[in-house]
Amino acid sequence: MNTQHWNGRTVLVTGAEGFIGSTLVDMLVEQGARVRAFVHYKPYGDKGHLAHHLGRADAPVEFFAGDIRDPGRVREAVAGCDTVFHLAALIGIPYSYVSPGAYVQTNVTGTENIAEACREHGVSRLLHTSTSEVYGSARTVPISEEHPLQPQSPYSASKIGADMTALSHWHAFGLPVTVVRPFNTYGPRQSARAVIPAILAQLHSGAREIKLGSLTPTRDFTYVTDTAAGFLALAESPAAVGEVVNLGSGREISVGDLATELISVSECEADIVLDDARVRPTSSEVTRLLSDNSRARTLSGWTPQVPLREGLMATSIWVAANLHLFTPARYEL
Repeated sequence: MNTQHWNGRTVLVTGAEGFIGSTLVDMLVEQGARVRAFVHYKPYGDKGHLAHHLGRADAPVEFFAGDIRDPGRVREAVAGCDTVFHLAALIGIPYSYVSPGAYVQTNVTGTENIAEACREHGVSRLLHTSTSEVYGSARTVPISEEHPLQPQSPYSASKIGADMTALSHWHAFGLPVTVVRPFNTYGPRQSARAVIPAILAQLHSGAREIKLGSLTPTRDFTYVTDTAAGFLALAESPAAVGEVVNLGSGREISVGDLATELISVSECEADIVLDDARVRPTSSEVTRLLSDNSRARTLSGWTPQVPLREGLMATSIWVAANLHLFTPARYEL
């Protein structure tokens, strides 16, 4: 990663107040970029994980409220930006069963709006965020970018549609797009909808039973600063234009073993209990995710730096210090 590459550049980050987005904003600011942070409009004005940038004399972050479903507002946001990191999306699998149309509107139509605006304003690079969920249950491992796409939930279907929308603007119009496909990113600032902070919040709140669905599915967890560094490295690489690129650690761990590790790093005591109510529909459960990250290494030199246990310990410390963000109603798995 070239730390001089971003100095003085104006970049747009959509979904900037989110978990990965806010970490990426911090990295860009540290490297001298001027960041336009596209945040979802909220009448109460909360800036969430970006609040520490408010009031800075040098004003490296410009807050830009809007909705990616609004093409006019998106065009305004993109104007004058050199690079666009598109992370805004409606995420989470469970709600996609309830409201699949909302996922299409935000993830597919929103991405179309971003790509059209990038074309109109001639940005030098669009980094579009995908997800490892598009692969579904692994047919072969490790999972390379050539693995078949399997829409096993409305969420993953919407992200497949968004990926294809972004890539179509490369193939049809020459828009310099890179599709970044993170595997399971974790770390400080992640919301309680995800398994790691949900378990840690229960442990640090004194729970003595951790209720989980299936314990056997495996996931490939990547620490958030590694994921953000991957975005920057790919944005700096001309060879990544037109490519789909995995960002994963290349290691896997089962949900059950992960829970055991979290109990250990938190220094809490608890039993793991299987809860049938938390088990996904059989045809929707993704049983195994393990990344092949060789393309990222080849195209950009990126490699993950944070070992799993080290990252889990840092996440545990952050959750323990921020339990006010994790009420019982917010860490249902």
